Amino acid sequence: MEDLIGTQEPQQRITDPAAAVHALERAIPGLVEHRRPEPAPVNWRLLEEGLGTRLPTDYKLLAALYPTFTLGDFLVVGLPAPGAEHRRLHGIRDDLEIVQDWWEADMSIGLRPHPAPGGLLPWAQSNQGDLFLWTTTTAEPDDWPVTVASRNGGWWNYLGGAVQFVAELIDGTLQPWELPPVRPEVIAHRH
Repeated sequence: MEDLIGTQEPQQRITDPAAAVHALERAIPGLVEHRRPEPAPVNWRLLEEGLGTRLPTDYKLLAALYPTFTLGDFLVVGLPAPGAEHRRLHGIRDDLEIVQDWWEADMSIGLRPHPAPGGLLPWAQSNQGDLFLWTTTTAEPDDWPVTVASRNGGWWNYLGGAVQFVAELIDGTLQPWELPPVRPEVIAHRH
């Protein structure tokens, strides 16, 4: 079984999605140049019905404002794009199969993949095999903690939203336990 290193909690949890995106833009100054001129009309109904759950509003706002992007040639924040929602849904399902394999091999600190109660739902990954997931512990997606599944074997939790997690990982507020430092260099992936 993999180890749970611990849990980190933000000094102040950002509950407003716009404030979380603003914190991310402060942490990654080059991100703003990739911001869409108008919010994208993502078909959230297709994604949420396909996953069987609503998704956190900070993630939804980030996807409306930005395309998928990579940070520091390491962290890939996968976001759905209008007209490509099926592609993103397929990618999430592929990652859920990985989580299922981990669970079956007793490598997921006892956490099952979504849609199991409290299951893990992937939202980002690294180019080195790390997964960044929500632990779907409550009926309210905005309260889901982030769980980091490091390829190095250490798992840990962050008691804030995904967007705040990325901002604090980049600005150094967060200890990167089992992860390399991530530079604020951004590459946007246009679909």
